[in-house]
Amino acid sequence: MSLYAHLVRPLLFRTDAERMHDRALLMAEAASASRLLCSTSAAWHVRHDERLATAVAGLGFRHPLGLAAGFDKNGRAVRLWAALGFSHIEIGSVSAEASAGNPKPRLFRLPADRAIVVNYGLPNDGADRIAARLSNVQLGVPLGINIVNTNRGPEAKPESDDAVIDDYVRSIRRLHDRADYLTLNLSCPNTSDGRAFVSDRCRVAALFDAVDNLAPSKPVFLKIAPFADARALEAFLATAERAHFVRGFAVNLPPGKPAGLSVPADRLASMPGAVSGKPCENAVNAAIVELYRRIDRKRWRIIGAGGVFSAEDAYRKIRLGASLVQLLTAFVYEGPGVVRSICAGLGQLLERDGLRQIEDAVGVDVR
Repeated sequence: MSLYAHLVRPLLFRTDAERMHDRALLMAEAASASRLLCSTSAAWHVRHDERLATAVAGLGFRHPLGLAAGFDKNGRAVRLWAALGFSHIEIGSVSAEASAGNPKPRLFRLPADRAIVVNYGLPNDGADRIAARLSNVQLGVPLGINIVNTNRGPEAKPESDDAVIDDYVRSIRRLHDRADYLTLNLSCPNTSDGRAFVSDRCRVAALFDAVDNLAPSKPVFLKIAPFADARALEAFLATAERAHFVRGFAVNLPPGKPAGLSVPADRLASMPGAVSGKPCENAVNAAIVELYRRIDRKRWRIIGAGGVFSAEDAYRKIRLGASLVQLLTAFVYEGPGVVRSICAGLGQLLERDGLRQIEDAVGVDVR
């Protein structure tokens, strides 16, 4: 057990999950502003193994492992995350207008399951403030910005299709030049609009046409939830086929609660939201496989996240078809050393399998 898991995590877990997250971001923001602290951290955490270097959508990554959207929603500490060794950082989700998200409490730990129940509902500072915050940021690793429709709260009236599309378009225009790549979040499991949007093919097609008209020069990925069946997935991919800007896909959390959680049902019922961490791993991995089997592999790539705690977890996603892998919950449970540990393990796994580069492992269990 690491020093973090043995000593630090038990202290952190004595505090309410969201309150602790907010405090951690405050400290990370202060550290991110210090060149000395970032350079010292990078000297310890950043390791270069040429076998792990990969290229996706014209961008270079020193290894496949990045920080998933949701941890730093507002881009407050991106310099520190790069110094901790992540090969890319994805912030957000960010909407055109600032949002308070869902009512509290909305973040719950499930330690026995190595999981977190997330019901944030996309709180963020809005595209204008976040664009201003990132105006002079130079990271040395790709920065992704995850974009979503504004959540105006559970009492808000449903928005028209044109209003939803305009929200995405405004965010893209404002944030495009601050990002190395963009991710359009088409399926947030914790807002009703987010769950419904991707299921309507006409709405999705209209959004894609609007984004195509913007002619983004940065790579754009689509974040989608696991589909109910192959027919729904194929219909979505047929719609995405004509969208020239799309460079790949990322899989979002499945909505609801998976079976087999250790928490009693009555307690679980008091925790609204989707489950991140180990319990969602199998569903996400299955979605990666179904995507990889159907996509044009010369045109599109997959970003895999969900249940990545070890090098074996990351490598499994890669062998199932993911070119990049992201984590979030493991960062909470295992601490910043998890990045260095996973990267070291990936190199060992390549040696075990007699592979020269990490790209050689992508999809080998599906072909």
